[in-house]
Amino acid sequence: MTAILPKSEPTGRLIGIDHIQLAMPAGAEPAARGFYGGLFGFSEVSKPANLLARGGCWFEQGSIRLHLGIDPDFRPARKAHPAFLVDDLDRLRLRLEAAGVATVEDEPLAGYRRCYVDDPFGNRIELMQHTD
Repeated sequence: MTAILPKSEPTGRLIGIDHIQLAMPAGAEPAARGFYGGLFGFSEVSKPANLLARGGCWFEQGSIRLHLGIDPDFRPARKAHPAFLVDDLDRLRLRLEAAGVATVEDEPLAGYRRCYVDDPFGNRIELMQHTD
């Protein structure tokens, strides 16, 4: 006979991240496509019809979902930032630098090599590779 387990009750705890949103200035979608699509390899996905009028663009790569939204009072995020895990930091840095994107080495953290780049709008992006 199989035991019937009680259905677990919701706890109100966080269980994951659905997406990351970064801001950008109005009309900057082509630059976002070139940077996030061209250099990072994200695929652009369609925004829901009810959100199209707001501008911006959405991207995905594997389980990562990135939304770029228009902010009429845009100021780049210089401290707050996403940190993306990469499988070959050196190769990605070469690709970025060949496209004129400056990369800045940062102190290693236990188990990681890392650097920072700015997107075309000045938002800080951290790139991390496991060293173990």
